[in-house]
Amino acid sequence: MSHNPTRHALEIDAIPAFDDNYIWLLHRGGKHAAVVDPGDADPVLAALSARGLELRTILITHHHWDHAGGVPDLLRQYDAQVFGPHDERLGDWNQPCQEGDQIALPELNLHLEVLDVPAHTRSHIAFHGHGLLFSGDTLFSIGCGRFFEGTPEQMQRAMDKLRQLPAETEVYCGHEYTQSNCQFALAVEPDNPALQARYAEVLALRSAGRRTLPTTLGAELAANPFLRTREPSVIAAAQKQDPRAQPGSSTMATLRTWKDRS
Repeated sequence: MSHNPTRHALEIDAIPAFDDNYIWLLHRGGKHAAVVDPGDADPVLAALSARGLELRTILITHHHWDHAGGVPDLLRQYDAQVFGPHDERLGDWNQPCQEGDQIALPELNLHLEVLDVPAHTRSHIAFHGHGLLFSGDTLFSIGCGRFFEGTPEQMQRAMDKLRQLPAETEVYCGHEYTQSNCQFALAVEPDNPALQARYAEVLALRSAGRRTLPTTLGAELAANPFLRTREPSVIAAAQKQDPRAQPGSSTMATLRTWKDRS
């Protein structure tokens, strides 16, 4: 019987970069690999070398340098395909994709669907499939990205879109922000038992030097205030900051302003 590497379970390794970024490395025990959001080439090259892997696919969620800056150096070493959003700020190496597109990674036996989730940047996308979500800087564990180029309405639509995914979906986001995100979320919902439990878990993980990701969408729905902008407790907290806050994007705007200044 011939050896088929795609029969191996998919492995997803976190490659730390900069102060708090994660670059996600996907492989199946064969020789081929993909990476998500390689802001820095050096740690990716080291991880590939250590595992004897060849880079075939690069997935980019948005144009920020800490997610895409390593691509040119990686392409000097590997003949990899790059899939990212429609954005002129990405290099001509990018194959633009958008909502509804399917990205095939045949060496890894993966097919990922592209979701448009702008707000952090105007062209931000996410990749979803096989029970996995690579959310970049749109959805964090217990948080969301700043609205650098978008609006609260866009972020609300993005969160509503992600809410529709199965609760068991594993969420792989771009940064290790969970501890500080929990601290803010507890100011919003101090009596939320799921949030209290998540914070205790996060403190234990971080004190042991371990990452807090992946999370699951179900865990986020129970504890992430930016996914809970229609919950009475979250709306009430927002209204203490701005009495005009209403369910949905209005509460989203109030929460993000509150967090940005906290």
